[in-house]
Amino acid sequence: MSKQIIGVIGGSGLYQIEGLQQIRQKRITTPYGKPSDPFVKGSLDDSELVFLPRHGKGHRWLPTEINFRANIFAMKKLGVERIISVSAVGSLREKIAPGHLVVPDQSIDRTTQRPSSFFGKGIVAHVSLADPFCKETSSALAEAASSTGAKVHRKGTYLCMEGPQFSTRAESRLYRDWGADIIGMTNLQEAKLAREAEICFATLALATDYDCWNESAGDVEIEHVLAVLQQNVELAKKTIRQFLKNLAPPRSCGCGSALRNAIITEKSKIPQKVRRDLRPIIGKYL
Repeated sequence: MSKQIIGVIGGSGLYQIEGLQQIRQKRITTPYGKPSDPFVKGSLDDSELVFLPRHGKGHRWLPTEINFRANIFAMKKLGVERIISVSAVGSLREKIAPGHLVVPDQSIDRTTQRPSSFFGKGIVAHVSLADPFCKETSSALAEAASSTGAKVHRKGTYLCMEGPQFSTRAESRLYRDWGADIIGMTNLQEAKLAREAEICFATLALATDYDCWNESAGDVEIEHVLAVLQQNVELAKKTIRQFLKNLAPPRSCGCGSALRNAIITEKSKIPQKVRRDLRPIIGKYL
């Protein structure tokens, strides 16, 4: 049985994975431009792992500047079937304290400036995003996180904001009223694109602070965020290693066939360039 290929997208503070063997760098070209950085590919235990620092080495890209389409498209070209997205978040709930981990099951999109689909330019597709995170992968990720001794919340709603500024106090209170549990700036575009690419997607959210709704905890200050983040990053690395040990192929969820009935454009009407560009994603349906 061939090794499963797992993609890991590292957020703030997570720029590399120790313990990889047979490491090589991969520069991938995509129809959407360059990914955030070259990919690092290697073996870890019985899995092949593909790692990408979301913000680039040295943290060069704002959340809005990240080329999400190139990042996920390249993961698809590299044969990735599951993606673990590691993200720093603010907490909108008292019970989710700084230092806790969250594996969300729902999301709300508050971004306004980001492409979040591979489709358009002559081809139309509508995938289901009712459950934006892969249940199978999320369950395995939560189990792995729990095994590290961390406090893990196995569900929650991730609100994705535009940034790069943190929330106003009025916004923070509004998001709590909406039922959001954590807030970040990156994950929803990745989830949408992974679904279109038929890749399982799960998030390991690292709570670094109470968002500014909690006035008794003080306002969000980046130096405090980074201090908590460093502790969380070590937990994230342990979680990923445990996840790879626990999860055995093949996939049994529906993520791998998300496009089966989603493409509604007549095949004869799809431009040839679009067919060529999207071959890694739609080729099996054309």
